[in-house]
Amino acid sequence: MRAPIARRTYWVLALVGLFTPLVLWALLAAFGGLDPVFLPAPLQVLTKTWTWATETGLFDDMGISIYRVVTGFLLSAIIALPLGLFIGSYRAVQALLEPLTDFIRYMPAVAFIPLVMLWVGIGEGSKIAIIFIGTFFQMVLMVAEDVRRVPAAQVEAAQTMGANRSELVEKVIFPSAKPALLDTLRITMGWAWTYLVVAELVAANSGLGYAILRAQRFLQTDTIFAGIIVIGLIGLVTDQLFRLAHRRAFPWLYLKG
Repeated sequence: MRAPIARRTYWVLALVGLFTPLVLWALLAAFGGLDPVFLPAPLQVLTKTWTWATETGLFDDMGISIYRVVTGFLLSAIIALPLGLFIGSYRAVQALLEPLTDFIRYMPAVAFIPLVMLWVGIGEGSKIAIIFIGTFFQMVLMVAEDVRRVPAAQVEAAQTMGANRSELVEKVIFPSAKPALLDTLRITMGWAWTYLVVAELVAANSGLGYAILRAQRFLQTDTIFAGIIVIGLIGLVTDQLFRLAHRRAFPWLYLKG
């Protein structure tokens, strides 16, 4: 259980996991008797992706979508990290803010679209606001839980040595929670991407989500598949960058034995 495996074995298994669904998809498209409108073949989707990239501005759509997701995510993180830190550290702040955060986080982000359009307008701010709403409240609660998992023994030891409240937060709780906090950011970045299509419902004329919604109207299933796969690839690269950053920032967590 949890025993390490060779790096070569890891990559072989990872490639098998990635390509097995692709092979099954190709077989189903070729021999399943399905209309390409409902399930285009992988080669058809690859061809469409190439056409999109070379003729109709795939990289422009990627750029604007990455900008919206990253901006919304960073705004969430800038506010959620300190807020979650205080909720997890102080019971009074928890009592004041956690019930409200729990209440709001169950509200679907798409329900805020009419309000966002009224408050922010239909420019870039509205797309960023939807991504912010979709990630912020979840992030606050996850950060608070990460902080609460800091061992009480560490806090008590620091108190015994005379640390005051601010020192406990600054020098004990936050440093101890850092590895978990980076994992939380990695997970919520994935959520930010899931809200992209919802965000680009708001008067968008560019972006990957907009391209998927436009393709839906014209039954361009190959474009829908292409957009979903591109988003997945961007997410995969982002996730691996977070994992690499975690290894570089906290190498002692990966020591063997």
